[in-house]
Amino acid sequence: MNTLVQIPLSAPLCDNNPSESDLSSSEEGFAEALITSRQNISPRRLVEPGPSAEQVARLFRAAASAPDHGLLRPWRFVLIPEDKRLELAEVFALALIDRDPGATLDQIEAAREKAQRAPLLMLAAARLGPCEPDIPILERMVSVGCAIQNILLSAHSMSFGSSLTSGQAMRSNRMRDLFRLTSGEEAICFVNIGTVSKRKVSRPHPQTDSFVSSL
Repeated sequence: MNTLVQIPLSAPLCDNNPSESDLSSSEEGFAEALITSRQNISPRRLVEPGPSAEQVARLFRAAASAPDHGLLRPWRFVLIPEDKRLELAEVFALALIDRDPGATLDQIEAAREKAQRAPLLMLAAARLGPCEPDIPILERMVSVGCAIQNILLSAHSMSFGSSLTSGQAMRSNRMRDLFRLTSGEEAICFVNIGTVSKRKVSRPHPQTDSFVSSL
């Protein structure tokens, strides 16, 4: 059973006519609790059930609300259904052999196994080629990251766990071919979503003064 995220409410539950300030405070509390409580969960710990078709549609609607300078939509997501996992597994295995011909059978099998984790698996790709209007690549990557984060937070709001995974196979031509990446597109990471079978101890967040300064 999923563990629901407990969101603090500043307004009493019996108040049928909360003020505008109460609603604003509740929304702020919800957002902060949602963002700060999300954890990165290993794909090994993401099990069935995964999101329903309607929930997946909500995840992508969240992605669509990411900041997008120039309205370029510089992101693309490709779902990997169960009947395509074996194809991805072979790409993982062959990509490993390509870069390490001496890989052991255990290492090759471990590479294949990565394709079988998490009920919902998708590739996040970035569109970084020439564009009109000419928006810098770094700006587009910020947009891609926001779209991915929106998916992660939306999944967390549904009580699912999630994680991002990558690796050397992302740069393989075999990966490009499997996902039909066009010129200017780059495979960024895999997004893994499912029910958390076991949670890890929360990792402390950095103190804000460690990364904030004033001009």
